[in-house]
Amino acid sequence: MTSVTSLFAPVEADLVILADNLKSLVGTRHPILYAAAEHLFGAGGKRIRPAIVFLLSRATMLSQDITPKHRRLAEITEMIHTASLVHDDVVDEAATRRGVPTVHSNFGNQVAVLAGDFLFAQSSWYLANLDNLTVVKLLSQVIMDLAEGEIQQGLNRFDPDLSMEAYLQKSYCKTASLIANSAKAAGVLSGLPDEATQQLYDYGRNLGLAFQIVDDILDFTSSDDVLGKPAGSDLKNGNLTAPVLYALEEKPYLAALIEREFSQPGDFDQAIDLVESSQGLERSRQLAAQHGHRSIDCLQSLPASESRDALVELVDYVLRRLH
Repeated sequence: MTSVTSLFAPVEADLVILADNLKSLVGTRHPILYAAAEHLFGAGGKRIRPAIVFLLSRATMLSQDITPKHRRLAEITEMIHTASLVHDDVVDEAATRRGVPTVHSNFGNQVAVLAGDFLFAQSSWYLANLDNLTVVKLLSQVIMDLAEGEIQQGLNRFDPDLSMEAYLQKSYCKTASLIANSAKAAGVLSGLPDEATQQLYDYGRNLGLAFQIVDDILDFTSSDDVLGKPAGSDLKNGNLTAPVLYALEEKPYLAALIEREFSQPGDFDQAIDLVESSQGLERSRQLAAQHGHRSIDCLQSLPASESRDALVELVDYVLRRLH
């Protein structure tokens, strides 16, 4: 199986520069916030989102090098993503992320919330300084979507009547919006026409949805070590994902377990068994594959290049995480 590191070979040097720049962008004026940011940016992670920005930038700028604005867009994208993780971990009361203690575990909830706010504010400042109103609007929409997705998730906890459409909309807000809008922004900075930038947006949207659906499947099929969080934690927290929504169509009793929030002994284990014995996981795999194939179709208008090949292979990598 292709590793994500080898996939990003065409932009490996770009990602090294990005890693060096992220900490300096935060600055050292606030020692505790800087320590929190250093902890975040040093925690590893695959840097998938900025890598997509770099790959699309290079795939659309074949005759010349990418610009400093492309680089800054990739940095802003990772800052927004990281800020959202900090807030998510506080809301979810997660002790670890990627096997590393979360910011609120190390520094407390107050500092974690402020660190997330600070990163959002910093990303907004650097975004404004790109002096491109279209890009500002695209990435500002992402920050709104992230908040909306978190609110939707909170309001819909333990609701067995949640529709698949509402689940996909929440998944778009929480995961796909950043990938879609930063992909489109890369095309805008490359000077592409509207139709071409819309294709990049659609690539990011479908890839993001496939990515989230795969994550939601892995929550049932992977170990705690692989996930970096307790397996089954979404369901336990009342966040109903594609495998559960599909299982509810076959296993009506699952709704009763969810509505009483697994309050009786054995409820949660029984719910897991009902999901695993249904067609929920297989139907979710098919749904992820549909979005993956749509995302590849959106790259057809790009000229052949190593970067375009990597963008296609990235979709395959996301889907292959299930095997």
